[in-house]
Amino acid sequence: MGGFFYVILFQVSLRLIVLFLDQMIVMRYFVLFFFLIATSLSLQAQDARFNRDGVMRDTLDKQRSARSPKREKQERPAIDLYKIISVENDTTVVDTSLTVEKLYKYNYLRKDNFELLPFSNEGQTYNTLAYDFSTQNIRPLFGARARHFNYMEVADINYYQVPTPLTELYYKSVFSQGQNLDAFFTMNKSKRFNFSIAYKGLRSLGKYQNFLTSTGNFRFTLNYQTKNKRYDLKAHYVAQDLMNQQNGGLTDQALLNFASGNSQFNDRARLSVNFEDAENILDGARFYLNQRYDLIPQNDSISKNRIQVGHILNYEDKFYRYEQASPATALFGNSFVTSNLVDRTDLEEFNNRVFVEYSNDILGTLNFQANHTYYNYGYNSVLIQEEGRIPNGIQGDLIAVGAAYKKMYRGFQLKGEAQTNVVGDFSGLDFKAEASYELKDKANFSGGIHINSAPANYNHLLYQSSYENYNWFNAEAYDNVKTSSLYFNMQSNNWLNASAELVNIADYAYFAKNDLGLTQSFQAGENVTYLKLKLNKEFRFGKFALDNTVAYQNVSSGMSYLNVPEVITRNTLYYTDQWFQKALFVQTGFRFNYFTEYNMNAYDPVLAEFYVQNDQQLGGFPLLDLFFNMKVRQTRIFFIAEHINSLVSPSDYYSAPGYPYRDFTFRFGLVWNFFL
Repeated sequence: MGGFFYVILFQVSLRLIVLFLDQMIVMRYFVLFFFLIATSLSLQAQDARFNRDGVMRDTLDKQRSARSPKREKQERPAIDLYKIISVENDTTVVDTSLTVEKLYKYNYLRKDNFELLPFSNEGQTYNTLAYDFSTQNIRPLFGARARHFNYMEVADINYYQVPTPLTELYYKSVFSQGQNLDAFFTMNKSKRFNFSIAYKGLRSLGKYQNFLTSTGNFRFTLNYQTKNKRYDLKAHYVAQDLMNQQNGGLTDQALLNFASGNSQFNDRARLSVNFEDAENILDGARFYLNQRYDLIPQNDSISKNRIQVGHILNYEDKFYRYEQASPATALFGNSFVTSNLVDRTDLEEFNNRVFVEYSNDILGTLNFQANHTYYNYGYNSVLIQEEGRIPNGIQGDLIAVGAAYKKMYRGFQLKGEAQTNVVGDFSGLDFKAEASYELKDKANFSGGIHINSAPANYNHLLYQSSYENYNWFNAEAYDNVKTSSLYFNMQSNNWLNASAELVNIADYAYFAKNDLGLTQSFQAGENVTYLKLKLNKEFRFGKFALDNTVAYQNVSSGMSYLNVPEVITRNTLYYTDQWFQKALFVQTGFRFNYFTEYNMNAYDPVLAEFYVQNDQQLGGFPLLDLFFNMKVRQTRIFFIAEHINSLVSPSDYYSAPGYPYRDFTFRFGLVWNFFL
């Protein structure tokens, strides 16, 4: 137990540090503002024609030239020297091109959202059109998953290596009274030490009553390597606060008014909503440290073996809160309080992992690891009911061990990894084996098997709320969710991109309505079998191109637990050219999205979760966008008319039952890189 005492002592110390950093986050707005002003002044200073004394800089430059030898103009370093490094040490370079993929990623998430359907306001949640069951967790995840789309996890944080300071500014207009800005800056203090700082902020009022969004994501990273390259360090601190006002969707009469197409309701604020006094917030702070050390000095002339020891620390403190002035008992059932309802769920996780990794040109790379996790999830009080006692938390320690292996063999890249919990209240197992092959730069093929057994998310195991119905304790009743999948991927610019995945899930945990019409957690009584096929191919005709992506899905068993559209498609017809003696690159065209009608998941704002419903089919409506984008030097400028067909089509488009999709809107913005 002595080791655990030191772990707890270290945890307390780290907690104090994080609390201090939390207080410092109030300064992030001032830091960001100062940085932007400094950058602006720096650029202005470079362009100013006069110095302080009013003397023209051209005159001063000529005088200096006469007194000193002529120096050659210093060129900017090559773009491939600006490196982006993932947490897994995969390296890419900064890309300032304007492609159709950049158009797909020009959104609030900064990711291709082909498989997601956004709500009417920017920064609200997304309905899921296609699922990904590749998670490798062996312990429960925090709930409120509908609020996690923009919550940046460890894998979402990158590290950098740049020869000169680099800045990126992302801006996109929103729907009403607000803006969306993501500002990023990184520089190397030396060849071996890099830091970056970034902040993404959004405020958007939205078109419907009580649907405002206000979010912020602050990121700070460090990347360091010693001169002899034997010690490597990556670290980050992330603080995120994601707030959404909630209105419960439109009332039954408002839904009829919306569908009628009556022009007096074109102002969507006239449509009545179920309530106007609620909001939910997801807030979290994380400190992450990843360090490794080479036991054997690496010398290309003598060493073919490598032994590394490493340590990964991950501390995260997060909470989800739902607030409402007056309980909406007609929607969510009876409440223990009559006003000022506040539900708060907390999770504190502290994970330490140590590993040893051996690499050899002949044997490959073998990794052994062990990790300890302290978790503390729950609430402030115990709930005593006639049906039983609901505890206030789930707390404990987990110890897990694992191993990983990879090797190149006759052109095949072989990978395998496994981990399991060996001590603690939660059992868990994850196993993954994969093989990939590259065919003469024409295509890359990969396939594998993945088996995972993990507890259901925390909010399935334990939940407390001021609403009487939203209280349960299933930690002792629920079995692990067991997922098995076979997958195949092909990436080829010459042929096409394709992926296939067959998934079987036993004891699937989900949310649905009970016999009283109120949301509760359930565990499926039969297996869910899910198939997803996805194809992508672009055809080029001179300056025209047609990019096509289509996904086919089928749930052959467990259809009442997992609902997906059978077909999702996106087709983009666009034209590209270079104008004004190649000073301006132009990209313009149409983007068409469509998914078939299905029993679309409904949204519960109390839980911040989507739940399964089998009474109402939605979907089957097209989404047509017109875009005109430009690139000038390192600046990409976007003009997008979204959902233009809604100007003439019926009002039958929804993001979830009771929540209409976005109307026609014109949006613009840019992504601008500065290389100083």
